[in-house]
Amino acid sequence: MPNLFENTRNYTLDDPELNILGDRDKLAQWRHKNHGPAYYKLGRKVLYRGSDLNAWVEAHRVDPSQSGDF
Repeated sequence: MPNLFENTRNYTLDDPELNILGDRDKLAQWRHKNHGPAYYKLGRKVLYRGSDLNAWVEAHRVDPSQSGDF
């Protein structure tokens, strides 16, 4: 699967591409609970690296054909 995010780009909470993962409130909840993708906290600014986002998305990939529930 192609990457959902540009690996070399940094994303801020204002970037609409992050809505794929959830809204600002959902991302804030994840950060508070130490869930979700890796991020940088620079003062009050939160940055997500595209490569970290792609790695997190890939780690949460579900393949129903591999579930073994048959």
